[in-house]
Amino acid sequence: MTGAAATTTAAAGLRATLTDLLTQHVYLAGIALKTALDKGGNLKDPAVVAAVTTLDGNSVALSKAIGSVYPAAEKPFLQSWRQHIGFFVDYTLGKATKNTAMAENAKSDLNSYRTSFGQLINSVVPELPADAVAQELIPHVQTLLDTIDALVSGKGDAFALLSKAADHMPMTASILATGIAQDKHLAGDPNDAASGLRSGLTYLLDAHVDLAGIALTQAVSKGGNLKDPTVVAAVNALDANSVALSKAVGSVYPAAETPFLQSWRQHIGFFVNYTLGKATKNTAMADKAKSDLNGYRTSFGQLINSVVPQLPADAVAQELVPHVQTLLDTIDALVAGNPQVFADLDMAAMHMPGTAKILAGGIAANKNLG
Repeated sequence: MTGAAATTTAAAGLRATLTDLLTQHVYLAGIALKTALDKGGNLKDPAVVAAVTTLDGNSVALSKAIGSVYPAAEKPFLQSWRQHIGFFVDYTLGKATKNTAMAENAKSDLNSYRTSFGQLINSVVPELPADAVAQELIPHVQTLLDTIDALVSGKGDAFALLSKAADHMPMTASILATGIAQDKHLAGDPNDAASGLRSGLTYLLDAHVDLAGIALTQAVSKGGNLKDPTVVAAVNALDANSVALSKAVGSVYPAAETPFLQSWRQHIGFFVNYTLGKATKNTAMADKAKSDLNGYRTSFGQLINSVVPQLPADAVAQELVPHVQTLLDTIDALVAGNPQVFADLDMAAMHMPGTAKILAGGIAANKNLG
């Protein structure tokens, strides 16, 4: 099977779904832990409760994705997944309060968790050896611990480390999807070029939304000072994602890499302008940014269509309407100090897998990928 059809097989869909949910797990965990630290470890603070609730919504979604294939595994998976998040919380609080015993105990718990989680997965997917699953979790645990260490110490590299932690998730998704696809004899190949393209775009677009939300949050929390070291660090992590997206496009269409990056960076600038306009109550600035984003949708659609004729410019522009609107809603909640911001950001990210599917379908058809 080749072309657009290869991006929509059951196996390709499973890999993309797991990529999306696991990527969101890392970013939502990072955001929740940072929020808890910002609030002095008060887990009852409304902002912390909202961030944790959003993270738990992702855990439930992951368990339902597993349960859709293995109904009996849904509840045990959710219990196990929630448990490991609790261990990360314990590690964070231990580090923040300089309680070495608590932090070390949490690390030990996470180590044991890897083994029990591997056994759980193997019990429902015999194609996935328990040891291999446990081994696959080592970088997940370590990269998140590194991120937490940086968050607690206030180091500017926390955002880059969080991005690195998320970077590992598409591989985990691929391994899980491969085992499940074999076990359930799903149609399609989760590891063909078309599936890989859809998963890769899903990951990069999810990360775009999350890193944009983090960067804008930092900017607002620092009073709009774009030169503050933590704002610079967050913006740098976001820009690295933009470069990665442009390179993904450039790997298929070399001539489009530079124009794509310029266009993508431009639309991020418009979101920054909207945020600063809202934060400073400069209505004209905010309205102009909205107008610029509207114009951007059209020009971006034309750019994509110029390299992928299978993707009509109008359809691409239309596909960006919810992307723009959900991020504007997120920014409004952020500026207003509304805890709804976490759910809004997750909603913005939830739209990205659909965008990735459309783009991957067009590119796969254009390049006859299989």
